[in-house]
Amino acid sequence: MVALSDPTSVKVYTVNGASSSTSSSLPDWLTRKRQAKGKGKRAVKEQFEGTIELIQHFEFPEASNRVKTTRDGRHAIATGTYKPHMKVWDLDELALKFERHSDVENVDFVILSDDWTKTLHLQADRSIELHTQSGFHYRTRIPRFGRAVQYHYPSCDAIFGAAGNEVYRLNLDQGRFLNPLVLQGTDGSGGGIEGVNAIDINPAHQLFGFGIDGNGTVEFWDPRSRSRVGLLHLPHNRLIPTYAAPTLPGVDDASTLSVTSISSRSDGLSYAVGTSTGHTLLYDIRSARPFALKDQGYGLPVRNVSWVEGGSRMAGDGLVVSADKKVIKIWDRNEPSSNFASITPATDINDVHHIPGSGLLMVANEGIKMTTYYIPQLGPAPRWCSFLENITEELEDQTTRTIYEDFKFVEKSELESLGLSHLIGTAALKPYMHGYFLSLKLYDAARVIANPFAYAEHRERVVKEKMEKMAETRIRTRKDQVGVKVNKKLAERVMREEERNKRKEERKKKKAVKEAEDEEMSVVEEEEKGDAGRPNLLSDPRFKSLFEDPEFEVNEDSREFALANPVAAMRRRTEGERNAKESKSGRRKTAVEEEEEESEKGSSDSEDEDKEESEDSDNDDLRTGSRISRHAEQALRMSDVSQSQRRKNPSVRMVPMRAQADGHHAPDKGASFGQRRSGKALSSKSGKHKDTHDSTYMNRTADGGLEMSWVPSGSSEAKDRAEQKKSAAKKKDMFGHGMERGGEEREVNMSESERSGRKHRRHGMRSGSKNTFRRM
Repeated sequence: MVALSDPTSVKVYTVNGASSSTSSSLPDWLTRKRQAKGKGKRAVKEQFEGTIELIQHFEFPEASNRVKTTRDGRHAIATGTYKPHMKVWDLDELALKFERHSDVENVDFVILSDDWTKTLHLQADRSIELHTQSGFHYRTRIPRFGRAVQYHYPSCDAIFGAAGNEVYRLNLDQGRFLNPLVLQGTDGSGGGIEGVNAIDINPAHQLFGFGIDGNGTVEFWDPRSRSRVGLLHLPHNRLIPTYAAPTLPGVDDASTLSVTSISSRSDGLSYAVGTSTGHTLLYDIRSARPFALKDQGYGLPVRNVSWVEGGSRMAGDGLVVSADKKVIKIWDRNEPSSNFASITPATDINDVHHIPGSGLLMVANEGIKMTTYYIPQLGPAPRWCSFLENITEELEDQTTRTIYEDFKFVEKSELESLGLSHLIGTAALKPYMHGYFLSLKLYDAARVIANPFAYAEHRERVVKEKMEKMAETRIRTRKDQVGVKVNKKLAERVMREEERNKRKEERKKKKAVKEAEDEEMSVVEEEEKGDAGRPNLLSDPRFKSLFEDPEFEVNEDSREFALANPVAAMRRRTEGERNAKESKSGRRKTAVEEEEEESEKGSSDSEDEDKEESEDSDNDDLRTGSRISRHAEQALRMSDVSQSQRRKNPSVRMVPMRAQADGHHAPDKGASFGQRRSGKALSSKSGKHKDTHDSTYMNRTADGGLEMSWVPSGSSEAKDRAEQKKSAAKKKDMFGHGMERGGEEREVNMSESERSGRKHRRHGMRSGSKNTFRRM
């Protein structure tokens, strides 16, 4: 089942045959050849994939001429060729009931009974055949070649329209021909009448309507008096000058206007008339002027016109179905300029039959398969195929195929690169705008021939895209930076600054809440609401391209960036030198290690910023204590970092960091770095050493720097230890210019075995050259 796209958004489903969107580019004779050979699995899959066959074997070997359904709605009858024959389908079983062959091709037929058992056929050789349930029943002939046939139920008269101005009558009750109806024409003598193309019998008052070929008129006859009661002239001036089809000089007359089809409505007042110029006119029997005019657009004769009776869901019973050889149009009688639905089959149309009270259309065409369309908005599905309602409801929720899904749009330049420019002007290419529509299968075959390595290039491109996606998943990014593609460092700096501002605001608000009264609290809440809606650099849509467009990426290696950000440039240069050393040593850090270092740096920076902010809000005593705790925590953290680095790179031998107590003197502000390190500083006033009850510690960081801190101590043991160190410092021997011997003594806790030396013999032979010396 295929849904055809329509400008009016009315869904048209093809439930039998091939639509214009699924038609094969192969000719019918090749399709028949494949069917005769018993197609393989591939051909069967290509033909039936995405389609539904509502009625099985709904087809003819060559083409179909006419199609109709019985009045009880249980059977469908159609005639076709070649060889000429009639087929009957049982709609309850959705299958073919039987087929019956004939000697001559059928022109038209009528169903005499409520079911399929009695039919009357008008053949192309002027013969008339009667068929019953048992088969062929009787054959007779009419004087001239017939064009149309109808059956008048009250009088049992079969009426035949043929060439000339006579309408023949065959009474099936008496079994003989009656006197023909002689049409008078415009001059009263039948002049200008070339034949009767269409016959209509109004179901309300049984008035006969004859569509005349040659003079563009419709004659109405009363069956009771067997005389003409009215003559309808078509608006010749409105149709011929503008819409006349091209004619051959001396062969066709441009002034010829013919009526090709006619249909009356069940109300007995409205008539629809189709012309040879491709127009459909709607008349009220009480007026000689048409109240609606519809142009098919192709200038081809109208093959069929009918009224939609009952079951309409959108526009009541005011819809009209008109069809020529190319297109089927369904339109409203009150708005003929717009189409309710438009259907363009893949093959030429011979006949269209609308099943009364439903949205189903059956089409007899020049193709092998007859086509059936279902329009849910036109009417419900018939009783024998009610399941179409559920199928179409499910398809409406899915993605439907478009008309040109099986075609590829190519330009002329691309057509030349594929070597298919010689197909221009043939049926293989459909011109559209500045290019052509080409069959998708033919396009794929030509592309493979033109570039045999297209698949390998496509596969390489797909693999590369997958690898890039996998690489992106391995990089752990923050949730608030998912959309950041460039300038990630700037985005991180903006986020840190925003978080710091938020923490400042929270502290200020907490302090204000403690001091403010109830009225002032409401003012604070209003300020919060105002600040919450303020966008930052990341959330502001005006700066969206700054973090997504690669053209806005900041080049940190440029000279302009170094001049504007000297500290960041120096840090970047130092990191580059360190990476160069690591690359020379033969080992580089993994991506996980780099991410851990960056996270540690970011966390340390944020912690330092938080602690600095907290120092500003506290008093001096609390500030001193927080600084001491911060230095202690940082010393522990740096020791943990060094241990983790030692575990990651066991070949690097790191010197253990120790806290050294260099003295108990608190240096003055004016003391030198050496005096502060040794704990001896002269007082700014007395010039003597100033004794304090403090101990100074020095930590050596992993990058070779020094970090000093002090811890106040008031115990007597600390004082005794300071006295001992002071006396030892006095015993230093001085010699030379500024040189001394001795110095500070470091307390070393040694075990008993280390004091007495080794007492046992070494186990195993070991040369002195293999001893390992450790640097402390």
